[in-house]
Amino acid sequence: MSDNTQFTLAPATGIGSMPGGDARETAKTVTGSFEDFPYLAELPARGPGADMIGRTAGMLVEVYARVEPSGWRVGDRPGRDTRRARSWLVEDLDALEEFTQGYEGPLKVQAVGPWTLAAALELKNGEAALSDPGACRDLTASLAEGLRLHLDDVRRRIPGARLVLQLDEPSLTAVLSGRVRTASGYRTHRAVDRQVVEQGLREVVGVHDGGPVVVHSCAPEVPFALLRRAGADGVSFDFSLLTERDDEAIGEAAESGTRLFAGVVPSTDGRLSDPAGSVMGVRTLWRRLGLSPALLAEAVTVTPTCGLAGASPDYARRALAHCVRAARSLADNPE
Repeated sequence: MSDNTQFTLAPATGIGSMPGGDARETAKTVTGSFEDFPYLAELPARGPGADMIGRTAGMLVEVYARVEPSGWRVGDRPGRDTRRARSWLVEDLDALEEFTQGYEGPLKVQAVGPWTLAAALELKNGEAALSDPGACRDLTASLAEGLRLHLDDVRRRIPGARLVLQLDEPSLTAVLSGRVRTASGYRTHRAVDRQVVEQGLREVVGVHDGGPVVVHSCAPEVPFALLRRAGADGVSFDFSLLTERDDEAIGEAAESGTRLFAGVVPSTDGRLSDPAGSVMGVRTLWRRLGLSPALLAEAVTVTPTCGLAGASPDYARRALAHCVRAARSLADNPE
């Protein structure tokens, strides 16, 4: 794992998306909620280009995308949709920079990983880039270069920050199991070989040389071992989707020093339990794995189960604050 003590000790953070469309108010909320591990939020309610796929498509180098009725599709030149995505990213960065003056510590930025991007981004024929191995390679290379430039920009704006790169891969399990549907909806694309998937991830993870990389998936059957082999320093997941079949992989990840970002706070409006109750399952898992309770707070970061774009602004604020309180409960009472 990367030598980053602050990253290791960060007790709580968010996933990425937030409700609403006010970049400045969102940056104020995020930095106020997570004083020791803020992140660059996404605001998909603003429309195409502010969504997860659109934002990352806007980062690509020499690959351009536009919005079609079916989704984002590769185009020949940067158009209105690309310009809008880039403009919103600049707006969000300006807001974050304003509220992180003098900040020193871990700061998380998010982008869609290469395989979820390949599953979502259409080629000119309407099929996903996933259908073409050459297109997947080109997309991965373009993403890697775009992320390199993005990370450089964030470092310039917030020089005291220790950047943590999060790659969002909610479609990764579907890519590995051959469950990504074709354009017709009647068939699925062939499963991608695990070694090819691992290599693509490793190429993008390697962009953040010397800095920690977290891979996030809010889908079932997160491939913990594959992500570790690809170089991920942390894995972010929806804790409620775990089964006992995941125990061995999680235990191996924890023992190897992989940071576990446990999504235990619901990401949509509802009643929040007491902080201790939110992390009760984490304590139970730890006991079942036979791991030392003293290491629990050092190995786990508490997060919402997924992004908060579908929540109300009031609930989103309460959920972020609840993550902090739940993490404190975990640290104070690991057993």
